Amino acid sequence: MHSLTKHDFQSGALAAGNEGNSSNELQILRDLLRLLPSGVTVQDERGEFILVNEAAAAQLQLAADASQPTQIDDRHETCLELLRSGSPVVLEEALTCGASKHVFLTSHRPVQIAGRNLLISASADISDQKAFEDQLFRSAYYDELTDLPTRRVIEHRVNGLIRRDGPQAHFALAFLDVDNFKHINDYYGHAIGDALLIELSKRLGHALRDTDILSRISGDEFLLLLNPVSGDHEVAEFIHMIQERLKAPFFIDQSEIFASTSIGVSLHPEHGRDYEALRQNADIAMYRVKNNGKGATAFFDDSMEREALARMKIEQSLRLAILEKRFCCAFQPKVDIRTQEVKGIEALVRLRDDEGVIQAPGTFINLAVELGLIDELTHLVLAEIVKSIDLINHTFGPTTTISMNVAAKQAANPDFMRSFARAIEDTGFARRFMIEVTEDAFITKSQFQDQILPMLRQIGVGISIDDFGIGYSSLSALADITADEIKIDRSFITDIHKRPRSQGILRAIESLSEVLGMTVIAEGIESYEELAYLQAATKIRYAQGYYFARPIFLEDLRPATPHTSETRGSLAARPAQDSRATYSRASSYRR
Repeated sequence: MHSLTKHDFQSGALAAGNEGNSSNELQILRDLLRLLPSGVTVQDERGEFILVNEAAAAQLQLAADASQPTQIDDRHETCLELLRSGSPVVLEEALTCGASKHVFLTSHRPVQIAGRNLLISASADISDQKAFEDQLFRSAYYDELTDLPTRRVIEHRVNGLIRRDGPQAHFALAFLDVDNFKHINDYYGHAIGDALLIELSKRLGHALRDTDILSRISGDEFLLLLNPVSGDHEVAEFIHMIQERLKAPFFIDQSEIFASTSIGVSLHPEHGRDYEALRQNADIAMYRVKNNGKGATAFFDDSMEREALARMKIEQSLRLAILEKRFCCAFQPKVDIRTQEVKGIEALVRLRDDEGVIQAPGTFINLAVELGLIDELTHLVLAEIVKSIDLINHTFGPTTTISMNVAAKQAANPDFMRSFARAIEDTGFARRFMIEVTEDAFITKSQFQDQILPMLRQIGVGISIDDFGIGYSSLSALADITADEIKIDRSFITDIHKRPRSQGILRAIESLSEVLGMTVIAEGIESYEELAYLQAATKIRYAQGYYFARPIFLEDLRPATPHTSETRGSLAARPAQDSRATYSRASSYRR
């Protein structure tokens, strides 16, 4: 068979040869055109098809099966217009048939052949490519879990409003944070946590206008754009409606879950002239709500900005203090209320600020947890204890237990607890340590007890439940908790001799703890009357509080007269008032 050359195509001649060869080669060309993977059609001046290959026929049949006559008619009109204009064009055409969507990229080219105006069209199926592009677009601009727009969508929208209308654009930006979402995730599991976020986003998005946008910007944080707004009163009414809607429980996987949000609101242009300022100020207002009890709404004001700057200053100071290791320990004894002997001591971290002033942990511990600095701080406290162990032994005796506080977030983190347990074991006196955790740590009791407790038990470290009674646990939860010690929060001990209801609660905790083999320690003893009640009306043996001693520093631990072996570790050798006086130098340092 005669082969085709470039000259043959340019001249329109197939090749020199007899008529039979030309006919064969023409048939080959027809077969090649028929089998091309791209759809090829040729239409005349009236738009009638004079050539359709198999791929194009399948595409036209798909359009007919999709029952889209309007689309077919529009394509016909487009082709006629292209023939009249004589201009080539490339168009993207989409056909939907049931659940399937097909996208074709079609090149239309008007030509003149043998005095006839024809339209040659070639189509390629780009459905897979478009599906991949759509997937990339959605992952960039829509949240995979809730299908809400992402942060960049709402940022683009806000910046567009400001560019278009400037100071005349009146809209609100609300920052929403789900309260206690970590506890929900820990207790019910991440699957239910995700399901809650989906249902919550539906409630938050209910009754939004077409011009409003709800966006999920991180795990449990949302941004809401309300546009336009007439003023803060209108925004307050809508946000109140959202809060009321969230009060109804969520029923997920046979669990009844209650959720609330803390919401901060900023208004344009009053509270910012660009997206970042508005978002940041709404975030600041939200944190004001968090600090004041959660589940409410606050509009931004200038005082919040001053608070945020002060907070930033504290944050920077805290980071620098950890870097420079400007932390020290104060110690408070746990006392046997029957014999006045010191059972143990609790190490309480203190911060020396830039001016040498001592700060109690209430000013920095929560911030350290929030900033992820608490792990390093806890290791610093352990190092202070190790450095001072000889002085501790000399003052309180070599068998006195040493308690350290560990945040609930740390207690639920196996990686941290594993490294912390190794550090305690390396001290050589691990069996003297008691780790104090709040009730929050036991929300994830399976993880804490299955992973954390065994490694602590293996090296002989005890477990104490701190501030019991004010967290998430209940009396029945004690049955599922493995601990050596339970410290009853001072809110139950204060004026216990005057409060019959607190007395009943105290007896219940005491009885259950006794059955479970836990030592009970009463926190916050400050008066003789409180102590006398515990001695007379309960079986509680141990207590802690200012009545016995305030937290004191290492330099105050060394007594004026060295203890003998008979008096070391005991407060019984001198009257209680004398004992309190011994620690009076540290009276200004509170836990």
